[in-house]
This record gives sequence, structure tokens and C-alpha cells, in this order.
Amino acid sequence: MRRIAGLLVVVALLLAGCTAAPAAPPASAPSFAPVDPAAILAARKQAGIAGCPESSLTVPARPDGLPDLVLECLGGDSTVRLAGLRGKPMVINLWAQWCAPCREESPYLREFAEAGKGKVVLLGINYTDPRPELAVEFASLVGWKFPHLVDQEARLARLMTVPGLPTTLFVDADGKVVHTVPGKLQSYQELVQFTREKLGVKL
Repeated sequence: MRRIAGLLVVVALLLAGCTAAPAAPPASAPSFAPVDPAAILAARKQAGIAGCPESSLTVPARPDGLPDLVLECLGGDSTVRLAGLRGKPMVINLWAQWCAPCREESPYLREFAEAGKGKVVLLGINYTDPRPELAVEFASLVGWKFPHLVDQEARLARLMTVPGLPTTLFVDADGKVVHTVPGKLQSYQELVQFTREKLGVKL
């Protein structure tokens, strides 16, 4: 009965369009055997998904910027301090492999990753997702090669507003969050437009 209840919760989330991300996976969700982190890292590398960017450990966090939170890279081979990401404008996308709208907007992010190389950093955060091995599979299937962090416990939501999944943040080179898009991006053109208007980057 617990497994059935957990599956119903997942279906309900999908039907709701992922507009509200849970603080943590539902307590009644089915339990899964843990996957060897080394296997997840190997799968990520095999899929051609990049490692995560370096971040400063000493630059002060800013109140209008990303929170002072350290997250693991998908695959666990490094960590990133969000408040220490400086130097280039960034687009940060929060997603999960169980989120249907995340899949729907995935082609826009794939195209953006190619067009924005050298101009803007694209970074994913795999959020409230209990299956990191499926997250790697998802990213591989939709052709995402850009790096991803992991926040299974929704630690980010304790430090800043996370309106749901997907969510896209636009962060300038000085670390200020200048714009947030709650919900699904509507097109690649919309993503390019926000990047130009909010970050001053033309693709």
C-alpha cells in the first residue's frame, strides 16, 4: 500500500505541472536501493556531461545574490559554493527527472548551452530528486552536456525562495540574482531575450 501511495504522489506532481516543488521527497515515496556514487560519476562522464565550475571559498556572499551554500556536483567528484560563483553571467536552471515541464523545456536549454559558450555559464541544479542515476539518464537523453549540481534535500529553499520546478535564475557576473523565471520556459527565444535584457549578453 505504501508503494501505491508513493506512486500516486509522483503522478499527482506530474499532473500538477511541477509548479510547487516539495521541501523533500514525500515520506510515503517508494524506497530505492542506493546506487554506487562511482557508477553515477562514470555514467555522467560517459554521457559527456561536463564537470562543475570552480567557485571562490573566500568572496563574501551578497544579500541579493545566491545563498552561501555548498552543493555537490552530479556524480560527487567536486563541490561548488553558490555564493562564490563570480566572474561570468550565469543562467541556473532547477530541474528534476520526475518533472514533465522540465523535459518540455529541455531543448531550449540544450540549444542555449551551445549558443552561449564563452559568453554565459549555464548550470543545472538537480533539485528534490531522489534518483541521481535517473537524473544522469534524463540529462543524457535530452542532450544536456552542461554541468549540474545536486540538492536532494531542498537545502536551497531554506535560504531563498524556490517557486517550484522548473525555475530559472539569471545571475550577473558580480553574483547578483537579477531575474527569476518560475515555471517552464516558453521558448528558446524567450531564454535568449531574458539573457540579453537581464544580463546584457547577446547570443
